Amino acid sequence: MLINGNMNTTSETSSPILSALNEPAIIRHRKLRMFKDKLAKHSMTIGGISIIIAICLIFFYLLYVVLPLFLPASMEKVQQFKLPAPTVGETLHLAIEEKNELGVRFTQQAHAVFFDLKEGTVISDNTLAVDTTITSFAVADSASNVVAFGLNNGQALVVKHTYDISYPNDIRVITPRIEYPLGKKPIVIDKQGKALTHIDVQVGEEESTLVAVTTDNRLVLANLIQQDSLWDNEESLSFESQNVEFSLPQTEMTHFLLLDKTQRLVYVADSEGQISLIDVNTKTEPEVLQRLRVVEVDQHITTLEFLTGDISLLVGDSKGRISQWFTVRDDNNNNVLTKIRQFHEQQAPIIGLVTEERRKGFVAADNTGQVSVYHTTAQRLLMQQSISKTALTHLAISPRANVLLAEDEKGIQVWGLHNEHPEISMSALWGKVHYESYQEPAYVWQSSSASSDFEPKFSLTPLAFGTLKAAFYAMLIAVPLGVLGAIYAAYFMNPRMRTVVKPTIEIMAALPTVILGFLAGLWLAQVIEKNLPGVFTLLFLLPTGVLLFAYAWRYIPKSMSKKIPDGWQAILLIPVILFLTWLSFALSRPIELWLFNGNMPHWLTMEFGIDFDQRNAIVVGIAMGLAVIPIIFSIAEDAIFSVPKHLTMGSLALGATPWQTMIRVVLLTASPGIFSAIMIGMGRAVGETMIVLMATGNTPIMDFNMFQGLRTLSANIAVEMPESEVHSTHFRILFLSGLVLFIFTFFFNTLAEVVRHRLRRKYSSL
Repeated sequence: MLINGNMNTTSETSSPILSALNEPAIIRHRKLRMFKDKLAKHSMTIGGISIIIAICLIFFYLLYVVLPLFLPASMEKVQQFKLPAPTVGETLHLAIEEKNELGVRFTQQAHAVFFDLKEGTVISDNTLAVDTTITSFAVADSASNVVAFGLNNGQALVVKHTYDISYPNDIRVITPRIEYPLGKKPIVIDKQGKALTHIDVQVGEEESTLVAVTTDNRLVLANLIQQDSLWDNEESLSFESQNVEFSLPQTEMTHFLLLDKTQRLVYVADSEGQISLIDVNTKTEPEVLQRLRVVEVDQHITTLEFLTGDISLLVGDSKGRISQWFTVRDDNNNNVLTKIRQFHEQQAPIIGLVTEERRKGFVAADNTGQVSVYHTTAQRLLMQQSISKTALTHLAISPRANVLLAEDEKGIQVWGLHNEHPEISMSALWGKVHYESYQEPAYVWQSSSASSDFEPKFSLTPLAFGTLKAAFYAMLIAVPLGVLGAIYAAYFMNPRMRTVVKPTIEIMAALPTVILGFLAGLWLAQVIEKNLPGVFTLLFLLPTGVLLFAYAWRYIPKSMSKKIPDGWQAILLIPVILFLTWLSFALSRPIELWLFNGNMPHWLTMEFGIDFDQRNAIVVGIAMGLAVIPIIFSIAEDAIFSVPKHLTMGSLALGATPWQTMIRVVLLTASPGIFSAIMIGMGRAVGETMIVLMATGNTPIMDFNMFQGLRTLSANIAVEMPESEVHSTHFRILFLSGLVLFIFTFFFNTLAEVVRHRLRRKYSSL
């Protein structure tokens, strides 16, 4: 009965509550709340997934833009036709005009045959002003379209093939023609009238030079200076011819002769594989600078060509190897022809080399009909393909390096060449490269130049180094100040003071970095340069002065010290810090005069060889440290403040001092959050753009010297992306820089997450 009575009583009591909960208004409220909970849940889920998808899309887009850099070259046959105008003699030289519509064939009978590349039909056949036998032939700088015929009477004829473009009825028409840049009359090179067995020419705007080797193995030279007439507005040519005896044994006849585009150096190669380097800068007094063997004893030179720019020599030998040579200064400060790199992918003798007009690439053909495409800077074979069953007699590559002409016994083949980014290889991006005119291999970023013969230098190593260097100096300042400040604010500071300090520091994170960069570049850099001794004095005075003040505080009468509430003592340090800062900068000039002869940056350079740049790593470290401190402080302070109070109270109750509690309990418990704060700050420093852009000088050098500038990946993208051509190699490498930066950030964040989880598992039992 009692039980039943109690049950009845409970039922009667709960029924009004249940009925109230089942009222329509309560039900609607409950349903609305459940709807909001589900909406919030799904919104959070969708938001998180969207962020992951966005990051993945960014990654794959970067990969999509970068991937073509590493695709191999390819060739496809476009056309094949019989030799145009075969009755006018054997081919001496093939060339292609820039639009890849016409080709030209210079022949042994002094004809220039222009033909259509689509069908091989002859457009025009030009007979050149030669009335004697052709004994030699040469091609000047490929961009000039100039060729020279050496004759059996010691004379030479220089001609140029050029193309006029017109658009009648909006249809492009290319009209070829022949010009005579040095006159239609052949030029006397050898006054003795001997036949010229080898010849080379370079035509400049004001000066032209022809060099030749005669049948009796003499080197002769003709220098032509072009003068403008002041009276009849006509041009006249005056020249002087100088015979030069070249000391070669008669048994070693000349096989190759090259004159560089500066008209200062002549290279003569003989049948034994020896190359002589001759200085003809003073045309009347040529001087032999060097003579050396460039192939092995049992081999001989089969081809010799200049690489674009005429700085490097490409030497092909009878074993199928191709080596690159250029002059490097030795220990005695003499320019010495030096082998820089070698390509040995082909096994048959090299019989033809053609170099690209605008890049440091070349195409080589051996006597088996195999063609190989190389790039010197990347030091790699791009592709290799057999295009003929017999040996090729001539090769030509278009100015844009996208069409290849090959002549064999059956006629002429036209090949489309797809080779968009030959400059790129892992060694060129991350390794040391021996660039032309450099004394030794180096890491260099130099993406552009005013010279058309420029060798692009796309090493990402100095940019990655600069990124890590900037982050290191920023973290060197931000981590101690941020973490120690967070420890004091969360554990020792008065709560009222904390409510002012913490929001103030967090607001600093909202300060635009462009403002910090502006102030660092235009103000802070000058202040540090003018007060460099004061900066280093401050590093000593500040900690020493703070410690002395803390030591002196112990001896202040308790009646005075008790007037300062606990946690507010730090305010007393503000005037101390300001005074020590003022004192350091006030002593800067006297110290500089006393110890550094009035100029510390100059003293560092003269005494220790340490270069000083106004915008250097110190400036970046201070400015970027100020940008990173709020992030590290805020996250670390929250982690320390969130340590359960019962842990600290228990530690203190067991007799531990506040410092022991902080070090052995609080810091260990908060270590996952502190580590996350440091790694997030590191990621922030690695990706910073505006500060390093405005405060570093943007010099891509690899030097850990704190007085030197730097260039980071992000700053490099910001500086050069507006100037890069879309889809060019430069453009894609900048995207590759972004991908590397993305991987950097992903790596640091992943590492931070892994370490944070391990620390959390290790200290979660505290």
